[in-house]
Amino acid sequence: MEMTVDITQTIRNALQRPGGALNENEAKKVLRRCGIPVVEETVALDVDEALAAAETMGYPVVLKGLGHQLLHKSEMGLVHVNLQTAEHLQRAAKDILTHGNGRLEGLLVQPHISARRELMAGMVRDPQFGPVIMFGLGGVLAEALSDTACRLLPLSAAEATEMIAAIRAASLLDAFRGESAVDRAGVADVLLKLSELASAFPDIAEIDLNPLMIGSDGSIHVVDALITCRAQSTAQRFVEAVAPGDIHNLFYPRRIAFVGASAQFGKWGHMLFANTVGGGFKGDVYLVNPRGGKIAGRDVYRRVTEIPEAIDLVVVTIPAAHVRGLLPELKQKGIRNMLLITSGFGETGGDGLDLEHALVKEAREAGVLILGPNTMGICNPHIHFYCTGSPVRPKAGHTAVVAQSGNMGTQLLAFAEQQGIGIRGFAGSGNEAMLTIEDFLEGFEHDPLTRTVMLYIESVKQGRRFFESARRVSRQKPIVLLKGGQSLAGNRAAASHTGAMASDNAVFNAMCHQAGIVKVDRPMELLDLSAAFSSLPLPAGNRAAIMTLGGGWGVVTADLCAQNGIDVPPLDDALVQRIDTMLPPYWSRTNPVDLVGENDLDLPLAVMEELLRWEGCDGVINLGILGRRIFVKRLTEATAAADPELDPEFLELARKTLQSFEKTYVQRIAMLCAKYGKPVFGVSLLREDGDRTVYTVDGCEFNGVFFETPERAVQAFAKMVEYRRFLDRSPSE
Repeated sequence: MEMTVDITQTIRNALQRPGGALNENEAKKVLRRCGIPVVEETVALDVDEALAAAETMGYPVVLKGLGHQLLHKSEMGLVHVNLQTAEHLQRAAKDILTHGNGRLEGLLVQPHISARRELMAGMVRDPQFGPVIMFGLGGVLAEALSDTACRLLPLSAAEATEMIAAIRAASLLDAFRGESAVDRAGVADVLLKLSELASAFPDIAEIDLNPLMIGSDGSIHVVDALITCRAQSTAQRFVEAVAPGDIHNLFYPRRIAFVGASAQFGKWGHMLFANTVGGGFKGDVYLVNPRGGKIAGRDVYRRVTEIPEAIDLVVVTIPAAHVRGLLPELKQKGIRNMLLITSGFGETGGDGLDLEHALVKEAREAGVLILGPNTMGICNPHIHFYCTGSPVRPKAGHTAVVAQSGNMGTQLLAFAEQQGIGIRGFAGSGNEAMLTIEDFLEGFEHDPLTRTVMLYIESVKQGRRFFESARRVSRQKPIVLLKGGQSLAGNRAAASHTGAMASDNAVFNAMCHQAGIVKVDRPMELLDLSAAFSSLPLPAGNRAAIMTLGGGWGVVTADLCAQNGIDVPPLDDALVQRIDTMLPPYWSRTNPVDLVGENDLDLPLAVMEELLRWEGCDGVINLGILGRRIFVKRLTEATAAADPELDPEFLELARKTLQSFEKTYVQRIAMLCAKYGKPVFGVSLLREDGDRTVYTVDGCEFNGVFFETPERAVQAFAKMVEYRRFLDRSPSE
């Protein structure tokens, strides 16, 4: 209790100062009270007191200028190290007094600690995600090298240990050039104590411990510390959460009214209606336009209230200035859901943002839920509901998609349609004036048809809620995320090294890691991961068996595995002996398994099953079996042209045999995945029009998955392993 009172008073005093900083001695007292190993030191008010302190302490010493305005003392020439004599100290003190520019509150004397390794630790409060703990290489090159790891609070002991191993230079923490290994448990304890301090005192804005000096025995010494304070506002923007049941209702309308319906081809009021009807929607559709008349042979109502039936969803394309005027009609009619396609709101800033806020306020009062504004639309293939600006119609499946960019979203749907990836539902979230990405996450969490969540986002409005929702959802079903705008990370106004290195991207990536989000860098990876997660069992570990038609392809794939953290273990003797009975004596006898170009159609499945049975692997990468039919087709065509005497029925039989084999092969692969609980990542030898990534296998819980390149197969394997590790370290609650 006394410790809390003392720290609270120190923070209050700092808040009264411009900049809100503690001086170094005050900062170290706070840290010492929390149990962090801070070097002993003495505050001297003049040179004589500094000399006396150094005599008591024993040379060599370090002399620093002390003051709450002196945030970067080394750059200001206010730090002198390894002072061996009283004469050296006097000269250093004179120099500090000269450069102090009236901001000195005293001199700080501490023992000189020699260290060949310097680390850093700290905390910064991210405006979206809250307190973030950082760890990495320290010293004067901390910002130049920027070798750090960060994690959001709350920080667990396991996460603290993980941070230490995550930096690129982690090997420097082991025994090094005659020096003992760093006390990793001690470093982890420092990180946990920083976490506790940040949680207990929300007005601490930044903490910077740089450097953490590492003694030759591996011990830790905090020799410099900076703490800045900033009063935290208790007022937060209230965002009303949307119930999962309301999310579900949006995707299952029975009657839809298109407000702003148009007869003009290419206008939104025509496209959305046409795509919805043309996509096979089985519900009722009504058109609304003040002019009345007929469109597409249908009666057009002048007002929503004239429609005789109850309406589940209005799709609105009228100008932004007229949308608020529609709300009383919706309230009178009892319409609860609006898909607001119209732009001209918050995305334009200024008056548009004010208009959006006013619209949301009045919509809440009218009991209307708005998806948008400025959205590309929504779809639910399970009821043939395709209400989007582009005529894309992916098949029904189990991957839910939300995109903050409508164009990116519909492009993803087009890829999914082309590659045979089933979609649970899609929403372009638009400006997220009422319905946010967090609402969708929580809706999909409770949706039994959703097995994988795919997100394209550019920003997050409710960072902590997003983090907590995603971490909860990830324990049940994978979230695959692509973030746009990462090269435009915002500049952070920071007093400390920690704050300077807490970039938006670093914090966001840490959030994804802790929440179990599978983050990707390219749009196609979203589809690849969606295909893998929705169609294959999750690997238990990172060990791969590789089966290939050609040796070189297997070598390249093994290299890709090494680059992506996938182990390719050697085959055990028993497995080699079993495969010996199947393949010629000159086969590779190692992993990758080279089928040496054998044309026996029974061999690939036989070898595949042996590999899946093998306890030494967690999944199989299968190269070059699918697509041989294309070679055979071209060969038969060339042969027919070159040798007209050859029986055409024989050539046709060869072609059909390969076609039949490949169909059977895909089915057997899916069944083997189910039998052994291991994924098979296929890579097609060749592709032609109509070939896909996912091949549905009726009556089996898994499907055949065949990528275009080894890179994509290996990356999918690696990302699934990443998600497995999240589940292993964060068991379902």
